[in-house]
Amino acid sequence: MRVFLGLHIAAGASSFLLAPVALATAKGGKAHRLWGMVYLWSMGVVAATALPMALYRPVLFLALVAVFSFYAAFSGYRVTKLKALARDGSAEPVDWIAGGITFCSSAALALLAIFLPAMVQHMGIVAIVFGLLGMRLAAVQMVSFVRKPKEKMFWWYSHLGNMIGSYIAAWTAFSVVTLPRLFGNSFFFWLWPTAVGVPAIVLTTIYYKRKFAPKTKVAATA
Repeated sequence: MRVFLGLHIAAGASSFLLAPVALATAKGGKAHRLWGMVYLWSMGVVAATALPMALYRPVLFLALVAVFSFYAAFSGYRVTKLKALARDGSAEPVDWIAGGITFCSSAALALLAIFLPAMVQHMGIVAIVFGLLGMRLAAVQMVSFVRKPKEKMFWWYSHLGNMIGSYIAAWTAFSVVTLPRLFGNSFFFWLWPTAVGVPAIVLTTIYYKRKFAPKTKVAATA
């Protein structure tokens, strides 16, 4: 397990540091795509190492959280390949499988927190919030596979929101590992990245929707 832990910490630190690099580069450029893929793979290693460690201990809560944390980055990447959904495109089996697994695991996280709290380490409201967020994330993606998105730039908003969402997960991991050593244990350390990050997603999406909105032509005056 020490090998998994070492890889997990290294990948987590990489994703934590690389997300701002990808965000700072020109969107759609080679550098953005490069660092975005490195970030995606780092998040993949984080999830892949978190699952066996969480099941070995066992800590089911962390295992279920790892699933939707990676799915946020994965779906953020995949949506850039599904731009044709707004026209006549269709999702691939991998998109449905990933979405289905994430929805079910997130639903299990929320339900276990309510009915069998001991199975998710009595994380209570934290497990419920994360479960609901994971369910919503997966549901929104899968609905777009069936009901064609009406907005041409839907993929941009989804890509941006999901990638920021995955970065919220990275901040959460950093928060719960580092801050309790300084200030003691608190559920607040699990939730503050979400409390800050979700409004950031909303505000950023509003900004780009205004930016991409069709420009109305001003009628020429006589």
